[in-house]
Amino acid sequence: MSPREILRRLFDAAIASADPALCVPPHLPPDDGGRLIVIGAGKASAAMALAVEQHWSGPLDGTVVTRYGHGVPCERIKIVEAAHPVPDAAGEAAAHFIFEQISRLTVKARVLALMSGGGSALLAAPAAGVTLAEKRALTSALLRSGANIGEINSVRKHLSALKGGRLAAAAWPASVLTLAISDVPGDDPAVIASGPTVGDPTTCADALGVLDFYGIAVPPELRRRLASGELETPKPGDPRLANSEFRLVASPRQMLEAAAAEAQRLGITPLILGDAIEGEAREAGKVMAGIAQSCARHGFPAKGPCVLLSGGETTVTMKGDGRGGRNTEFLLSLAQALDGAPGIHALAADTDGIDGSEDNAGAFIDPTTPARARAAGLDLRARLANNDAWSCFSALDDLLVTGPTRTNVNDFRAIFIG
Repeated sequence: MSPREILRRLFDAAIASADPALCVPPHLPPDDGGRLIVIGAGKASAAMALAVEQHWSGPLDGTVVTRYGHGVPCERIKIVEAAHPVPDAAGEAAAHFIFEQISRLTVKARVLALMSGGGSALLAAPAAGVTLAEKRALTSALLRSGANIGEINSVRKHLSALKGGRLAAAAWPASVLTLAISDVPGDDPAVIASGPTVGDPTTCADALGVLDFYGIAVPPELRRRLASGELETPKPGDPRLANSEFRLVASPRQMLEAAAAEAQRLGITPLILGDAIEGEAREAGKVMAGIAQSCARHGFPAKGPCVLLSGGETTVTMKGDGRGGRNTEFLLSLAQALDGAPGIHALAADTDGIDGSEDNAGAFIDPTTPARARAAGLDLRARLANNDAWSCFSALDDLLVTGPTRTNVNDFRAIFIG
C-alpha cells in the first residue's frame, strides 16, 4: 500500500466515525408515539435528519437547512439548501420558517434540534433592525481577517435572530433536545453553529471588540446598537433555556481516535498531536514540518513508520487574491518547510469535503512536491504569499476531491513518516 493510499484510508476512517447514520440514533429521545418537531442547521444536518426519519415511527415533521449540494432526500422533514460561508436569502428564509414552526409551542411539545458546523451561516435570519447585507459584509470581512471561529461566532450571535440561545428561547416552554456534531476547537456548545439553543457567555461588547481589533468597518447605527447592548443574547441561566438539553454526538477527538485505530491496524504508530489546533495555517505548517523531521531523523516523538494526526481549525489571513482554503494553505507551507525531506507524506482536508469555498476537501504532498512544482514553473513561496494553494495543487494533480461528506468534525491532518 502506497503512502498516499494509507493517508486516504485514515481519512476515510475518520469520516466514517462521524457518519450521522451511526452517531445520531443512539442519542434520540424515547419514541413514545408523540409528535417530534425536527429543526436544524449545518453541513451535516440533512444527513442527521435522515437518520432521525429512519429511526422514528411516531409523528414527525420540521425543517433543516444545509449547504448547497449537501442535502439528502427526506420524506417527513423539509430539507432546505442555502449558501455557506457567506449567508444568502435562502438561509434567511429558512431561518424565518424555522422560527415560525417553534415560536408558538406549548410545554407539551418536543423539539429536536440538529446542529453541526456551518449552521452559523445557514441559520441566517438577522436580528431585528439588522439587514442581511450587513451580515454578509461583516461575515466576508471576518473570514478574510484571520479571526478564529470563536471570535467570528461571537459577532454572528449578536447579529442573529436565532443564534446565541435565541432559538431555544423562542421555543420556550417546549422541551428542546439538541444533538450536535462538533467542528470547533474545544467542542464548546456555545460556539458550535453559534449555539442557537444554549446560553451565550459572550456580550455585545465582545462582538464589537472583535470587529474593532481586526479593523472591520461597522455601520454607525449597528455600532450604536452593539455599544448600547441593545442586541444582547440570552445568557447561561436564562429561565427560557431551562427546558433545553445539549448532547454532543460526534467530535474531532473521536475522529482522530478512529484514524489512530486504523493506523494501528496497518502496523503504523499513531501520535495524536491535538484536536483543537488553531492559529495561522502557514505557521502550523512550519511547526508540523519540524515535528515530522524530528521523527524522521531522531525517532522522536515517534519512530517510523508513524503518523502524526491532528485536528482543529486554523485560519488564513487573506493578503493575496489567490484561491484555496486553510488545509491547502497548511500543506503548501508544510511542503515548503520540508523541502523534499525523504519519507514524509501528508494529507490535510476538511471533513465536510469542502476546503474553504473550492471543490476539493484538501490535498496531498510528498517528497517530490517541491521538485514537481519547479518543473511545472510553480514557485511555492510566491503561491503561498498570494494565498493561491488551490491553483498550485490543482496544477500538480494533488487535490483530494471527495464531494460533500454530509458530516463535519473539522479539519483532518495526517503526516506519515515511513
